[in-house]
Amino acid sequence: GPPGSGKSTLVSKLALEYRERDMRVGIIAVDPTSPFTGGAILGDRIRMSEVVLDPGVFIRSLSTRGALGGLSRATFDAAMILDAYGCDVVMIETVGAGQSEVDIVRVAHTTAVINVPGSGDDIQAIKAGILEIGDVFIVNKADRPGVERIVGELEAMLSLDKDWRHADDDDDEHWTRPILVTVARDGDGIGEVVSSFESHREFMDRTGSRKVVEEQRFESIIREMLGDLIIDLMERAVPREELEAMVADVAARKIDKMDAVERLMDRIMDQRGTG
Repeated sequence: GPPGSGKSTLVSKLALEYRERDMRVGIIAVDPTSPFTGGAILGDRIRMSEVVLDPGVFIRSLSTRGALGGLSRATFDAAMILDAYGCDVVMIETVGAGQSEVDIVRVAHTTAVINVPGSGDDIQAIKAGILEIGDVFIVNKADRPGVERIVGELEAMLSLDKDWRHADDDDDEHWTRPILVTVARDGDGIGEVVSSFESHREFMDRTGSRKVVEEQRFESIIREMLGDLIIDLMERAVPREELEAMVADVAARKIDKMDAVERLMDRIMDQRGTG
């Protein structure tokens, strides 16, 4: 969800609800990193004062460190550690970049998309891929005017998406994505959100889609790790000055960028062959 949609407050209230159900909770809160200084405030836990001292709730703040998609590169590993630690549920709060933060679908089993009424173009924050990744849609701050409008727009967009997918409400193989209304500050609607998360988990277990998601998630992580490894090998094999000269040649149109990539790969292979 976009900045100011109440994500941190909602996560805090959800944690309270899970604790009422005697469940251990892990929270990963991702904050943006300054592209100029590299610093991050990591202040999400300030809004989680109700649970921050609860021994059954573990909160870890992470910075994006320049990563796109609304997550830190360490998010997946942190979630796995919290799972191994014994957390019954792990919640990940994305950075709040709006339309670009779709990487969460590669990490989470259930993705909740949050929006609020009265934010100008109400539906703007759920365009460009966000609509496709949402399993549960939450309209927060529902005590504001305009909540009926945004719920109606969501219903219309989800109906179009359902028609495109040829899905049927009575089809047990397709998840009917709910639209829930909350006022997180007051705790209104929080129980319904938790129940919808549990229903989605049961749906994934029943249909076997959890296994598919797990495999897709690990394939994505392996691809990302492979890309990081290749960059690391390149930095070892090619001196910085040579790389800069090659980039300058590409910018000057002296060589094609694909030629540059192939040359770099040749250097990596030569380095591996002699190393």
